[in-house]
Amino acid sequence: MIQKPKGTYDIFGKKATKILYIRKLITALMDKYNYKYFQTPIFEASELFHRGVGETTDIVSKETYDFKDRGNRNLTLRPEGTAGLVRCFIENKLYVEAMPLKAWYFGSMFRYERPQSGRNREFTQFGVEAFGSNDPMLDAEVISIIVNLFKMVGLKGIKVNINSLGDIESRMNYRQALLEYFKPYINDLCEDCQTRYEKNPLRILDCKVDGKKEIMQNAPKMADYLNEASKEHYAKVKEYLTAMNIEYVENTQLVRGLDYYTHTVFEVEADIKGFGSQNVLGAGGRYNNLVETVGGPATCGVGFAIGLERFLLALEAEKIEITEEEDLDVYIFAMDEAQKPYVISIANTLRLNGFNVDVDYVSRNLKNNFKHADRLKTKFVIIIGDEEVSSKILTVKNNQTKEEYKIKLEELIHFLDSKIGDE
Repeated sequence: MIQKPKGTYDIFGKKATKILYIRKLITALMDKYNYKYFQTPIFEASELFHRGVGETTDIVSKETYDFKDRGNRNLTLRPEGTAGLVRCFIENKLYVEAMPLKAWYFGSMFRYERPQSGRNREFTQFGVEAFGSNDPMLDAEVISIIVNLFKMVGLKGIKVNINSLGDIESRMNYRQALLEYFKPYINDLCEDCQTRYEKNPLRILDCKVDGKKEIMQNAPKMADYLNEASKEHYAKVKEYLTAMNIEYVENTQLVRGLDYYTHTVFEVEADIKGFGSQNVLGAGGRYNNLVETVGGPATCGVGFAIGLERFLLALEAEKIEITEEEDLDVYIFAMDEAQKPYVISIANTLRLNGFNVDVDYVSRNLKNNFKHADRLKTKFVIIIGDEEVSSKILTVKNNQTKEEYKIKLEELIHFLDSKIGDE
């Protein structure tokens, strides 16, 4: 038997219902913030991620699915959503439109890593990107989207961890300080950090191997190397978060795992029992040089991503039920084969008028049809026999109260509207 690849999963049943509901919730939230939906290809030129995400990141150096197509082109399954949206922004010359351009996405990403709870090789991310404004109020707005989504679904103990990586000048000053600090300890660092030392020493602070070591705890702090412009930007972000009553904690060790961040970086967590260090459910930051790095005009940007799998696990751990009622409005069945054209005609009309309808497609008997209607949590059952076809008067049964009605065909929609609308 052929099985799914390791680190991937099938989506069906209750999980599928939850994902569709979350997407519906996100769509409504994005409308409130005036963000527009974007969809980019699942695979892109490998160069996009090497230039955009960064050669020194674990994603590019260890985790990407790279392949050559039949035209001998180097392609990569997207490991994250930002680089593709930046490419879309540049290629379609969206920078000529009124700024800021505010986008959101929802789709599969791919990283070759060890599968574990909430972390798969194929996974789904929801994210936003806002281009064309350096206003710290936009940083705060982006953070508020995650916080408000978590509040909407009922998560508790929501907290924002925040830091500033400063502008280019500040980063270069900090980079030099890190090089000087870590130089005597270079042989005490893991192999990855020894590589990062030359290419991007800020990434050493994000190391999962050396992170607990004393040399990490005593490393220079970014806050001491921020210039006045960077300090002002950071102060404004915190001011706007306070204005929205969003709790935040300054974390000077927070750098995030991607090379392109500047100024604000953040992680948003919730108090999830048993999650430990996995309490961070969404993260992001500002990237004022990424568009230019990928080949576009100098354009500011800020965004975040949420991993849907970990988000679902958090809801499950907190026993938060988020699905809508799955009741079926109408179930229709025929007494025998001759009435099926009439059944499918009524079903089609009802669907076009906004009702959720299903039909008996396996020729159940009367008793089993009513059992099936119960399994589907059906509100109304319509039974079609020869008499209903000839008289154009339908037998409609309320499946909860068991009350039966005789309804003229032309009055059916009005009847169902009045009954289902009252519930």
